[in-house]
Amino acid sequence: MIAPRFVVGMLLPLILRACARAAADFRFASYIHNYMVLQKEPAGAVIWGYGISGATVTVTLCQDQEIIMKKVTPVKAHSDTWLVVLDPLKPGGPYEVVAQQTLGRRNLTLRVHDVLFGDVWLCSGQSNMQMTVSQIFNATRELLDTAAYQSVRIFSVSLAQAEQELEDLAVVDLEWSKPTSENLGHGSFKYMSAVCWLFGRYLYDTLRYPIGLISSSWGGTPIEAWSSGRSLKACGVPQQGFIPADSVTGPSEHSVLWNAMIHPLCNMTLKGVIWYQGEANVNFDRDLYNCTFPALIEDWRQTFHRGSQGQTERLFPFGFVQLSSVLPGATSDDGFPQIRWHQTADFGYVPNLRMPNTFMAVAMDLGDRNSPFGSIHPRDKQTVAYRLHLGARAVAYGEKQLTFQGPLPEKTELLADKGLLNLTYSQQILVQRQDDKIFEILCCGDQQCKWLPAPMNTFSTQSLALSISSCYGTLAALRYAWTTWPCEYKLCPLYHPSSTLPAPPFTALIANQMPGYHSKAAKG
Repeated sequence: MIAPRFVVGMLLPLILRACARAAADFRFASYIHNYMVLQKEPAGAVIWGYGISGATVTVTLCQDQEIIMKKVTPVKAHSDTWLVVLDPLKPGGPYEVVAQQTLGRRNLTLRVHDVLFGDVWLCSGQSNMQMTVSQIFNATRELLDTAAYQSVRIFSVSLAQAEQELEDLAVVDLEWSKPTSENLGHGSFKYMSAVCWLFGRYLYDTLRYPIGLISSSWGGTPIEAWSSGRSLKACGVPQQGFIPADSVTGPSEHSVLWNAMIHPLCNMTLKGVIWYQGEANVNFDRDLYNCTFPALIEDWRQTFHRGSQGQTERLFPFGFVQLSSVLPGATSDDGFPQIRWHQTADFGYVPNLRMPNTFMAVAMDLGDRNSPFGSIHPRDKQTVAYRLHLGARAVAYGEKQLTFQGPLPEKTELLADKGLLNLTYSQQILVQRQDDKIFEILCCGDQQCKWLPAPMNTFSTQSLALSISSCYGTLAALRYAWTTWPCEYKLCPLYHPSSTLPAPPFTALIANQMPGYHSKAAKG
């Protein structure tokens, strides 16, 4: 007969291993961590994680040792996951989130502290979104400017690819943190996005409540890598073909970044998304971008709405940066203008019928000839983020009478006897300088058409006349800033007078209605 103490000695390691396994099996999702921001009212924040099948999980929200709310849920048998939706809370904090798993007489407890409630924004795209604060203008000063923004919390997803949709993030670069000069300026294209950080900082200056920022981007990546198979199929995107090495330097296989870097976040309750991508599609599936981009927005919205149990708005706000400039010769002269146009689903402005509840930062006047990272990576991310935050204030937060996009013409009038084409704008215009080449007309005759310069002639506060005397045929179309590098830094000809927002590029048939703003939100 074996003595009892030997039995205990033999079983103890097994008991300890079983307890260790149980503890390892009970955990929060990868992005639920100290210092995080959860989405405030009117939505309910989602808390979820993994546990042991058959167990019960109780999630408690506490503040100053007082229980604010308690939610109980079982661990699902097929997935070993648990999920609760918290009651909507006003912005503020800090709170502590406690999760306790109960299985028989065995209890395990998890805690995350210093949790704030505010607005959570996801920031994604390629290298211009990936650039860190250490790479932008006035980097030293910007890195020191964090003391007043300790309620703007940051989180960065690691670079990862997957062939199938992942449930949770495999790796995290930067867990939820308060901003410091170290984690904002970690290195070139590493950790926290400068555009994301600056956008959140500008929002905080206006809203004065916590902002959570999630950076998930990878340089040199086309939109196909960030899109689900569903949205690519809807646009008829062909299977992998020739990939130009000059622009696509990161993963390009269909859906691999969606699977690994976006889908794992879909249970999270979000306020909105900002996006800076498109350079990798200038020479890769460019003609499909006017479908793939709106399809990505629609698919992300559906997925996050469903994943968050309906807490993330079905048409959550989606902002993006219209591509900046790159020195001529780096790409075909028509590539950047085409992508800029396709970024608006060929409307020239947002929001529009195909892209509701969206906003755009025009960046074609921010070209940076001397960028040490190449002209395709302009360093003025402050202006990019400022223009984005104006769009967010108008579209996402409903701020009335706020101008958030530059002027577009609403109608044209042909003054043939004077050799002029008169443009009437939807907003007041500031003609910063006259330019003889930035406007072009499509002149057709003798069975061929040719783009010709249309010099700026006269202007007033809301109209502009172009000289069309060079056209001896039929005037068919008009375009503005239709080139890779339309103007030098902040020196495009047309801006809004008070907001200093540049007039966006456009192309339009003369016989048709001009691409002016048609939605109330866009009128500002």
